[in-house]
Amino acid sequence: MAEGDIHPPVVPTFVGAAVIPPVAYAFGPEALASAVALTFVAILVWRSIGSTRDAARDIAGGFFTTLYVPSLVSFAILLVSPDDGPSRIVVFILTTICSDIGGYAVGVLFGKHPMAPTVSPKKSWEGFAGSVVSCVLAGSLAVHFLLDGRWWVGALMGCCVVVAATIGDLCESMIKRDLGIKDMSNIIPGHGGLMDRLDSLVIAAPVTWAILTPFVAVH
Repeated sequence: MAEGDIHPPVVPTFVGAAVIPPVAYAFGPEALASAVALTFVAILVWRSIGSTRDAARDIAGGFFTTLYVPSLVSFAILLVSPDDGPSRIVVFILTTICSDIGGYAVGVLFGKHPMAPTVSPKKSWEGFAGSVVSCVLAGSLAVHFLLDGRWWVGALMGCCVVVAATIGDLCESMIKRDLGIKDMSNIIPGHGGLMDRLDSLVIAAPVTWAILTPFVAVH
């Protein structure tokens, strides 16, 4: 964000990022919402002290950072908290990864029609179709065999996850373009940064949780 001249309040943003996931794990979704709201208040109050120059932009940056990473990641924490949580995490990651694998394979072989050329030139509608097929198959099989759930729940989850994963990938590309940067970081050389590996997962986490929680019983 500094590259885009946005400077979120560091202390409340980082403290909130550290606190929100364990609060979600220990106390559930209601506590997660409360922790996010309190972090927003802390960011607002902290940045309001002192100069008001670019305060709205910095506060918005803090809000966005809080929502984009720790809040969305906390839904993966909510997935792992039940007794069969590890299996739910495997289902979540497996289905989401299949979106990337199916989309990449079909896109490389048959991709001709760009989905969003100004945002992500390599994404094609053919690749998206491959993502849909692979996600639906992976979701159906994973939910049935790993969670003893009904196959159609896995298929529904796969359909929703592929949309969420694609949106997550495109959103991250838009963020980089808006900030005028090529990579989010250099933590993982050659991969464009850690968020380039998590962009699909963070958006798919709340979608997976919202489907598995009501439709698949805990075993």
